[in-house]
Amino acid sequence: MINGKLTVDVMDDKRASTCFDIAIHDDVFELTKEEKIRRISLHFKQIMLALGLNLHDDSLRDTPNRVARMYVEEIFSGLDPLNKPDITLFNNNYRYNGMLIEKNISLYSYCEHHFVPIAGKAHVAYIPNGKVIGLSKINRVVQYYSKRPQVQERLTRQIGDALKDILGTEDVAVMIDAIHYCVASRGIEDTNSSTITTHYSGKFLNSDERREFLSML
Repeated sequence: MINGKLTVDVMDDKRASTCFDIAIHDDVFELTKEEKIRRISLHFKQIMLALGLNLHDDSLRDTPNRVARMYVEEIFSGLDPLNKPDITLFNNNYRYNGMLIEKNISLYSYCEHHFVPIAGKAHVAYIPNGKVIGLSKINRVVQYYSKRPQVQERLTRQIGDALKDILGTEDVAVMIDAIHYCVASRGIEDTNSSTITTHYSGKFLNSDERREFLSML
């Protein structure tokens, strides 16, 4: 535990050198998936009862278990480093040295402040440095880091840092344009605004490359 943030360093499995950069308690990996589901289901049942819902109703009876499975296996699956995607790189046989952009990547995450959805698009660019990545793997990187309680600024940087590490280059750009349902569905209830965050490094710190990236979006 470093400054309240857990760095997992288990050298005999896929959890090696995984840094979450979010607050996670020390025994996070001691529970099995099924134990997490059981505990969440019990607690969510109590939430529903406190709200006055009748869990004998056919429509509500299995909701605690459905929610628990959804949390563990789907929307927060990025909290388990065993779900980190395996990335295969390919030789840049065509010696392509231009900018490669994948835009409009569907992004779904959850705000860590209210546990309501964040939905939007991620746009990612990099300039190859000897290796290239399969296009679908960029989507998987975005998805993995999105499947956690998040704030958009941190998510943008995590995606950028992960791609720099995978590709072995600093020449990476990331933009996220997303709607926060903590703004749209509660509080101010503004359904028209969206939030844009960016991460630029390497050649994208130069205005020409950054301008080209933005013009293609």
